[in-house]
Amino acid sequence: MRRIKKLSTAIALVALSMAIGVASVRASPETPQLGTMTITPLLSSILNNVNTIGDDTFSTVDPSTLSPPPTQHYGPYASSSTDSGSCGPDWANDAFDRHFSIFSQNGAIVVVEQFKSGTFLTPASDSPNPLGPNPSPGACDNGQVYNGGLVNNGVTGSFHGYFIIPIPPTETQISNDPSCVAGSPSTPCTTTGFIDSHFSPACYLGGSGTCPVTTFFFHYSGGLGQGLIANSWIDSSTDRAGEIGDIESTTV
Repeated sequence: MRRIKKLSTAIALVALSMAIGVASVRASPETPQLGTMTITPLLSSILNNVNTIGDDTFSTVDPSTLSPPPTQHYGPYASSSTDSGSCGPDWANDAFDRHFSIFSQNGAIVVVEQFKSGTFLTPASDSPNPLGPNPSPGACDNGQVYNGGLVNNGVTGSFHGYFIIPIPPTETQISNDPSCVAGSPSTPCTTTGFIDSHFSPACYLGGSGTCPVTTFFFHYSGGLGQGLIANSWIDSSTDRAGEIGDIESTTV
């Protein structure tokens, strides 16, 4: 999906108890930076929903069916971006729909961004080797059996995922504009664009601000009949699954 920064760090831990949560970064769509956030009862309830229905279902569920349900919903917003893998360089171009749900309870606010109807195509438009093959998304996953993999050009597939973004109590929601970027309906949709135009002061700042992603999950599936030796890659914070599998054509 679209991303703003390259992956810089990849370690994480989010406790489900009332404690401090530390989240990992994600290789794509928009790479958030590490941050800490006190786990409020609202955030704990959302994480309990994730554990109850599972990451894949939470990525695509109608958020109005969750308990508690969101107080506001925005989207879908058609989006696209390049997507970086575990080795750093972008490996695919993504297209997907963004959905933002705002959960509020006793003064606490959590934004859940869902990435639905996602598709990918290799190579990325900014691929270091446009003629391919390129490192597969899981090629640099430490300790994984698919280390060193390559993915051919022209590989397609689907994906879905989510971000969980707690909003600090110092923030104020300043807009209910149905546009992703409030006041600018023609501006391409990004996580930064939504958060920093609907809340003040700006706190996402490309993932490096005071309201970073604390939990994320993305599941990629390669289409059949493409000669893949691995066709499922999970990229998530370590409180979910970490990085598992690959979308791989060959092994070096």
